[in-house]
Amino acid sequence: MAKQPLHITNGNSLTNYLNELDIVGEKLTWQEMLCEGPTLPTIDSDNFLNLRATFLKDFYDIDLDVSELKQELNKLDDLENYSEIILWFEYDLFCHINMMAVISLLQQKKINLPIYLVCSGRISGEKNLKGLAELSAEQLLKHYKNKVKLKSEDIQLAKTLWGIYCGKDHNLFKPFIVKSSTFKYLSNCLKAHLKRFSDYKSGLNVLEQNILSIVKDYDIKSKHHLLGYALNYQGYYGYGDLQLNRIIDKLNIFFTVKEDSINLNRKGHEALLGTHNFSAELNNNIDFGGVNKLDFQFNKKLNRLVKTIVNEH
Repeated sequence: MAKQPLHITNGNSLTNYLNELDIVGEKLTWQEMLCEGPTLPTIDSDNFLNLRATFLKDFYDIDLDVSELKQELNKLDDLENYSEIILWFEYDLFCHINMMAVISLLQQKKINLPIYLVCSGRISGEKNLKGLAELSAEQLLKHYKNKVKLKSEDIQLAKTLWGIYCGKDHNLFKPFIVKSSTFKYLSNCLKAHLKRFSDYKSGLNVLEQNILSIVKDYDIKSKHHLLGYALNYQGYYGYGDLQLNRIIDKLNIFFTVKEDSINLNRKGHEALLGTHNFSAELNNNIDFGGVNKLDFQFNKKLNRLVKTIVNEH
């Protein structure tokens, strides 16, 4: 039997799309959202899965189906029938952190097959960045045809970045923001990641500031209406409904919600002006890999993370 590719996709929507287009090969669907919650460097381990299961249950009331996840990962244990591995990940931070983890996992399993990347983002003639599942069949097949083979230095870079993400010093990402690589959206994603930490003046991160600005600048009728704007105007984050709804709920202290409108209250205007640091009041106590969001703040002047004052030692 001829060997076939193993496709690792960024979700069920894309896996189904590839099957509809009769793209040849086995499909492994990557279901995780590693851009939020604690992580460990070694991915295929009970410690890692238990850590993720606890986070998803505590923060999103999701029961991680560990057996289903292991069943998918088991596809990486018998590679005799595969000719190559093709990664299908997008331009955003959500996808890039998952992609780093997947490449690291392949290395941890000592898999030596050629690895290719299909990555969407800017499309000629289109204004907005596009996800893979948003592409037309013709566009997707063209992306597949133009897939990029990852070099050994690309693979090493992904491993290094995954190690930093799981570590305690995310300022180590800074040199890689200006380093050119095959991952053409990486710089944007790393900059976006550092700005997920609260601004040292307002105590809000970029996503939180953006949502308050949407409420200020648009005629928002409901939280569902606000979610739609937040999804469309989030730049390089790639967050889904689940994540953005959680942020919107956290920002409740800045809103006045009526039957047919949402408006900023006084605190909301103060937060946007940066006249007061609201980080403690927001208390968005979430981990990003190896660090907690509350332990660091982003200093625009220094263009780096600084330890939150109460957490300085």
